[in-house]
Formats: sequence, structure tokens, C-alpha cells
Amino acid sequence: MTLRIPMIAIDGPSASGKGTVCRELSKILNWNILDSGAIYRILTLLAVQNNLTIESEELSVKSERLLLQIANTIKVSFIYKHNGINILLDGKDITKKIYSPDISNKTSRLSSLPSIRNALLQKQRSFLHFPGLVADGRDMGTIVFPDAPVKIFLYANIEERTYRRMLQLHNNGFNVNFSSLLEELKERDNRDRNRSISPLLPAKDALLIDSTNISINQVIYKVLKYTRQKLGDQIK
Repeated sequence: MTLRIPMIAIDGPSASGKGTVCRELSKILNWNILDSGAIYRILTLLAVQNNLTIESEELSVKSERLLLQIANTIKVSFIYKHNGINILLDGKDITKKIYSPDISNKTSRLSSLPSIRNALLQKQRSFLHFPGLVADGRDMGTIVFPDAPVKIFLYANIEERTYRRMLQLHNNGFNVNFSSLLEELKERDNRDRNRSISPLLPAKDALLIDSTNISINQVIYKVLKYTRQKLGDQIK
């Protein structure tokens, strides 16, 4: 890791708007992007495809060994397409496959395992290269890039986040209802905030932004203004 490469680390809970903000910022700045959640989703998808049970808090020794092997060999890339970001695994587009409600729920469980988080740490850091990086996750500013010059913690109330996630899933063809999704997000928040390794919390030097009642464009403006204050001549 080198501080000479400019970057923005954006953390926050599910459906807080991190993905959209990071995508737009990377386009504006012409920087690389890291969607750390997508990497965990890919590993979850591969676990399911390999018939590995990941419902419990612990994995069998055999399952954990296989998952760690997979984690060390997956090749992930992000490309812009149709005003969004498509996620490629070994060159194949798997974007739709990893955003199903089932994969989302199982990903939260898998990402709470210390061995898995440690295995993916260097893979996430490998995305830091010129001209810069916008990193989206839950521990970008606390664990993955603790020396990031710009740290943001983006959040919103649970009802607003549930509504956003419901619209996102409906637009992708998944039929979900508000009440059940609300409970799933509450459960995920609880797991993310109370896991033993890399819990969801703001970095001490992060700028906190509540996106509940402001637009994505307003959030982006706030982040860009703060980034220019912190990085000065390093960005346009």
C-alpha cells in the first residue's frame, strides 16, 4: 500500500447508497473502483456451486480449506457498461447471479468468518493503483485501507434502506416484500456490527454522511468537496 496513490474509502451498511456513490465518483475522477462486497458475493456463489454448507457460524475443515483455495485464485474485475458496473469472474459476467436475495443473505454469513476475511484482504488491496481508487465496503477505512487519505461513512435509517433495496431487487426481477426485507436487513446489520473481526463501524477520522433525506447527487457533491479539501492538487 502506498499513500502516493490517491483514494477514497467509503464504508456503511447495506443499501446506504455506497455502490451508486462509488460508481459515480470513479467515473467523475476516472479512478479505479473496488466493490469489496461483490468479491464476497462471488466467493459465496462459488461456495453454493460447490455444494458447501455456509449457513452456520463455522465451516467444516474441508469446506474452509476449499473456500480458502478458491479465495486465493479467483480473478475479479469491474467494467462500466450501460450506465452501471458489470462484475466479471475469470472474464465472465456474473453480475445478475451474485445479487439474488439468497446470495445476499449467505454472503453476510460467509463474510463474518475471520479466515475468509483474512484470505481476501490482499486481493482487495491489489486494486489500489494509479490513477486512484474508490473503494466501497464495510471495513475499507478501518481494516483494508487504514491509511486512506479520504474516509467516508455513509448511512441512512433502516426504513429508507429497506425501501431502496426493495426497489433495486424489483428492478432486477426479484419479488420481495418490505416487511421480510426489513427483518433481513436488521439481521444483517446486527451480524455486521457485532462480528469478531472487522465489525461495521466508522473509522475515527471518517466523514459521516446521513443519506436518509438527501439525494445521491447531494452525497456525491459532499464527498467531492471533502476529497478536494483533503487531496488538493492530487485530483482535478
